[in-house]
Amino acid sequence: MPDVFADLVGQDEAVAELRRAAGAAAAVLRAGAADRSPALVPAGPAGTAEAAPEACDTEPGALDPSTGMTHAWIFTGPPGSGRSVAARAFAAALQCTYGTGCGECPGCHTTMGGTNADVRMVVPEGLSIGVGEMRALVLRAASTPSGGRWQVVVIEDADRLTEAAGNALLKAIEEPPPRTVFLLCAPSTHPDDISVTIRSRCRVVPLRQPPAAAVAEVLVRRDGIAPDVAQWAAAAAQGHVGRARRLARDPEARKRREAVLAVPRRLTGVGAAFDAASALIEAAEAEAEASVSEADATERAALETALGAGGTGRGAAGAMRGAAGQLKELEKRQKSRATRAQRDALDRALVDLAGFYRDALTMALRAPVDPVHTDTAALAGAGAQKWDAEGSLRRLEAVLACRAAIEANVKPRIAVEAMMLALWKG
Repeated sequence: MPDVFADLVGQDEAVAELRRAAGAAAAVLRAGAADRSPALVPAGPAGTAEAAPEACDTEPGALDPSTGMTHAWIFTGPPGSGRSVAARAFAAALQCTYGTGCGECPGCHTTMGGTNADVRMVVPEGLSIGVGEMRALVLRAASTPSGGRWQVVVIEDADRLTEAAGNALLKAIEEPPPRTVFLLCAPSTHPDDISVTIRSRCRVVPLRQPPAAAVAEVLVRRDGIAPDVAQWAAAAAQGHVGRARRLARDPEARKRREAVLAVPRRLTGVGAAFDAASALIEAAEAEAEASVSEADATERAALETALGAGGTGRGAAGAMRGAAGQLKELEKRQKSRATRAQRDALDRALVDLAGFYRDALTMALRAPVDPVHTDTAALAGAGAQKWDAEGSLRRLEAVLACRAAIEANVKPRIAVEAMMLALWKG
């Protein structure tokens, strides 16, 4: 197994910071600070933390407060930058027995494999993370680590916390158990993504969009993808490692991308704009349905079996009649997950479309940058000549406005139809 940070592409500064903090955390454990005094101190208003004195004795750089360990972290960065990858890798480094993320010890193996009893991953499947789920998680996180190291809570998409869930998490961060560490992932530290009070008690690790060359290198080295295909996929995915891998390996993903990039040619009138909007929405719905249908069926079958479905005993029929509430709750969660999957699929399509109009804009301005979509560069060039820079910019802004509207819970069909009309009119 490689080093736990090996999949964090193009984030050398963040990796160095996390390694220093993991070293300071290991020093705290070695010195027994968790038994004699609080191992961690909350971050101050500026988002920094002070290392425990024991860490300073063993870590060369620990005299600098920014190199020490703290109990709460926020990983920020654009989609595809590796926020959740960084959080999981840091959790593994905290559980590492032999170093700061060796990748070989049981702590690293179990954390990266998702089976470590002291590492809890919160991956929201629906539109939000509710207060009930967060209270239960905080209660479990207060327990003593079974492995003797750290109790780690990783919350992906922390920007989906409801206000009540955020308040429940804030109380835990304000009064953290001695060996509990909270790792939050969010697009930014803007108040729309994470509350100011939570932000003030965390150290922020900013991640950047990895360069296409670094993404291509990972695809070749780790996934065995041909270099030319890896370079194309990395550029088309705009630095998003997961999307690049999907484009390089999944023919269906490439077909969906081609259909999206054909949209500018189809916008010949009002009717064509509405047809293009319907096609885009239907494609997102079909992709979402394919991605969640198997999981939905498995969950329902498992719940029905647990409730006594198929039983022949005297109370089997009565048990199933009383299970209607639980099945209804499952259907509610599955519906929320399907909505999230549809919006994610639609957002991927909008990112591709934004890349096309970005190419047209850079060509109209004669900017010395490479196109995102090399296979539609000729079409983007023709659009640049027809629309000029101002028209290309208006169209790009229409796509970005559609993404923002959907994120603000505007019905996707309405937002996409308005975008298509704006693209047609220019």
